[in-house]
Amino acid sequence: MTFSKGDHVTWNTPQGETHGTVVEKRVEEFQLDGQKFKASDDEPYFVVESDKSGSKAAHKESALSKKK
Repeated sequence: MTFSKGDHVTWNTPQGETHGTVVEKRVEEFQLDGQKFKASDDEPYFVVESDKSGSKAAHKESALSKKK
């Protein structure tokens, strides 16, 4: 499964399940909040924005699920 900008997704955090929206797909190495991510065509990362806090995070495709 792949995700597109605007998709509503869920992911797990230490505080429990979080909901948000895909902001962008990254396929090259990048930094977000001082953290480095080694994204590639084979293993893209998705930048998501939390519905609750508005903060952004990057996750591998395997960590995300489409919101039902």
